[in-house]
Amino acid sequence: MSDHDKRAEVKIGFLTAVEITDLGFVGGLLVTNQLGRPLEFQCTAPVKPNRAQVILYGPTLAAYVSGELIGRTLIERIGITPDLVLTERAEILQLRPHLAIPVACLNPVGRDETADEHSLTIRLGRNVVRLLEGYQTDLQPLREATRVIPAEADLREPFQRVGEALKETLRAA
Repeated sequence: MSDHDKRAEVKIGFLTAVEITDLGFVGGLLVTNQLGRPLEFQCTAPVKPNRAQVILYGPTLAAYVSGELIGRTLIERIGITPDLVLTERAEILQLRPHLAIPVACLNPVGRDETADEHSLTIRLGRNVVRLLEGYQTDLQPLREATRVIPAEADLREPFQRVGEALKETLRAA
């Protein structure tokens, strides 16, 4: 691999968490290169908040568990640190203050897919992603990533792989 090819590589983390009835929250992180090829996958055991946490965290519980507990644990545990983290769950954006790397959320399906250079949104591949308010400086690394992520890349597809891997892991357990 030439020096040019090494500079062109971007490692993308696809992070999600799902709530499973009676088990709690389970998270997965798939790190790929800019072409979507897997480099590493990690997942968590179920995290079930106790009744006091449910009461005390109220509507912020999902953001706390999926972002701060699960997301942070996965990022710290992964061997290949991603250059940027993408999520499909808005509450996981709350992970950003706890990391030194950009975290962006894909716009929901059906939402206007136009990026606005004056806002916290940018087009990556076929998708539009947005940043957490207050992290405008993350736009620059995302702009750099647009140079190597193919325009036809569907950034929703890796989340399907993460979901299937989580199901398979839970089935095996």
